[in-house]
Amino acid sequence: MVCFRGYAMYSKHAAKNTHCLASAMHFYRIEWMERMLEREVRMTDTSTIANLERTVAFFASTTILILAGLVTVLGSTEKAINVISDIPFASYATTVEWEMKLLLLVVIFSYAFFKFTWSLRQYGFASIMIGGSPMPTDNISDQARIAFAKRNARMLSLAANNFNSGLRTYYFSLSVMGWFINTWIFIGVSSLIVWLLYRREFKSRTLTELSVSRANVEN
Repeated sequence: MVCFRGYAMYSKHAAKNTHCLASAMHFYRIEWMERMLEREVRMTDTSTIANLERTVAFFASTTILILAGLVTVLGSTEKAINVISDIPFASYATTVEWEMKLLLLVVIFSYAFFKFTWSLRQYGFASIMIGGSPMPTDNISDQARIAFAKRNARMLSLAANNFNSGLRTYYFSLSVMGWFINTWIFIGVSSLIVWLLYRREFKSRTLTELSVSRANVEN
């Protein structure tokens, strides 16, 4: 919980003050919405959002299948314990301990499912906001256009952030799977995942390329 919730809180706070993938992508979403307001035909924009929705829907449906599999394993606890016990360095677990670990995975993937479905709805809201955005021929001020662009970009960023939260849940579920073998593996994998997520979001080459592109745009 320290790694999972702690990193989620840290990344959310750091995104407001530190250059990272979330802040860089928000900048590009604002630019995207500004360009969208200059177009009369917005099929490309709605098609892009539809592609994002399909990705989120895939993970949401996959999460349901994983939950169904976990519930099935709950009914075969003894067989599962025997399989794990044959793995080297695996620690012995009672039936109650095994079921508690499985229930933790059920809770984790239930959280992921709600994050994915909420992200899916937010992308739908963004599509509606794009449909209600002013056309280039409408007589409105530049300030109003900028406000529309930023509002639409914020909705897209909210959807993307919820999707990212669901993906992080998948990462941390791997550490819980390590718990079935050994407690030290659980601790080590949890720490490793925090380090990997930090590197990807704050120190990755992808972020460097996004920053270079952003600098070129600003110049």
